[in-house]
Amino acid sequence: MTDDHSYQAISAYNDQLIKTPNLDRIAKDGVLFRNSFVGNSICGPSRATMLTGKHTHKNGQINNRVKFDGNQVTFPKLLQKAGYQTALIGKWHLKSDPQGFDYWNILPGQGKYYNPDFIEMGKKKRVEGYATNVTTDYGINWIKNRDKKKPFCLLLHHKAPHRTWQPDTLHIDEFKNKTYPVPANFFDKYENRVAAKEQRLSIRSRDMDLNYDLKLEHESIKGRFGKVKHTKRMNEAEANRWNAHYKPITKEFLEKKLEGDELDLWKYQRYMRDYLACIRSVDENVGRVLDYLEENGLADNTLIVYTSDQGFYLGEHGWFDKRFMYEQSFRTPLLMRLPKGYERKGEVPALVQNIDYAPTFLDIAGVTIPKEIQGNSIKPLLLDNTNDNKWRDAVYYHYYEFPNEHMVKKHYGVRTDRYKLIHFYDDIDVWELYDLQTDPEEMNNLFGKPEYKVLTKQLKKRLRELQVEYEDDTVEKVKI
Repeated sequence: MTDDHSYQAISAYNDQLIKTPNLDRIAKDGVLFRNSFVGNSICGPSRATMLTGKHTHKNGQINNRVKFDGNQVTFPKLLQKAGYQTALIGKWHLKSDPQGFDYWNILPGQGKYYNPDFIEMGKKKRVEGYATNVTTDYGINWIKNRDKKKPFCLLLHHKAPHRTWQPDTLHIDEFKNKTYPVPANFFDKYENRVAAKEQRLSIRSRDMDLNYDLKLEHESIKGRFGKVKHTKRMNEAEANRWNAHYKPITKEFLEKKLEGDELDLWKYQRYMRDYLACIRSVDENVGRVLDYLEENGLADNTLIVYTSDQGFYLGEHGWFDKRFMYEQSFRTPLLMRLPKGYERKGEVPALVQNIDYAPTFLDIAGVTIPKEIQGNSIKPLLLDNTNDNKWRDAVYYHYYEFPNEHMVKKHYGVRTDRYKLIHFYDDIDVWELYDLQTDPEEMNNLFGKPEYKVLTKQLKKRLRELQVEYEDDTVEKVKI
């Protein structure tokens, strides 16, 4: 799992931004979920949902501020009890110490890209290297040295490509001359969408900081977060390569004196180049893991899953970050290379969600799924395509973290294969309705239009049903 990896930046989903041959290997040899979603698009809550198979109102991790209750049932604990060796390596971001793992070695907090600290079974130490490479080194080393008589489950969780998108200096120049297509709604004016207008995750404002985010270091550039020195954890060789790349960019930027739309478009291109350079390292390291499994005869008897804790905006609506129930952050990539005996290949259209991961892993391992788990095992979808029509017709979403730096309003909603209904609440009371077939970019809020009155009532009814089914008592049930 990676952090903030948008499905738009995997060439198996979209080949317009970057080629990701190793991630594509998983899709080519297995399955790609076209409609994969999270229940709360923010790091800690999404990770807690993945572990527990329960929505965040049930597992307690409604936002990044609370501490995860590690005493509750998780799929690693159940696999461990069933005889699996379990390990967690890389990003954790849940404040409490991991439970249910024979071995854990985690990045504290968000972690650092360069020469990061790791906490190995409670002992903190600094490790030389780039975080994506180091995390993979630890993962492969653990697989090598495990008890080979027992089955294993490894959670290999990368920091990348989380903000501030610091690329490995080996890839730092790869995208410097690339120009990326600007999303059609980059200059979105947020008409009839109050919450979208009041957010603070815009590339087109000070939300995306020239110093902190875009690495421009100069006395004349006043950053929102103070003067950030990006090379402070680097060794001399890394810092020299970094400065050789960014100092000319800073010089050119100051000479151009950009303003208005030109400045916004320049920031977008800079952001994309750094973000995608981080993805390049992810893809290479996924390839290292795949190669090791294949070369050591493990691939045919191993379920290999690639996902992210949520999606991310790559300029759509003029944004970066996540949180909203709009498609780019609500969706998350999900690729699986299946072990022998599972015949499904290609795209899976079913609506799946991260509450489904835990029951799926348990089901495939032959472990009983506890009744408290709210997700469904997708194992039937992996056998063939005959179960697609028996699958769920809608997914539920609930985001809580407001107010915070990005000021995305609290909201919940329902999405079917075609429509999406969202209710923004707390300090506002606003509904939004989208027809994803005719308006995939979610620009035209249809709520309140007379011709959609019947549809709106149907969607509210389905939303209320999901609130009851998932026992979400954190908000008043929808009135129909």
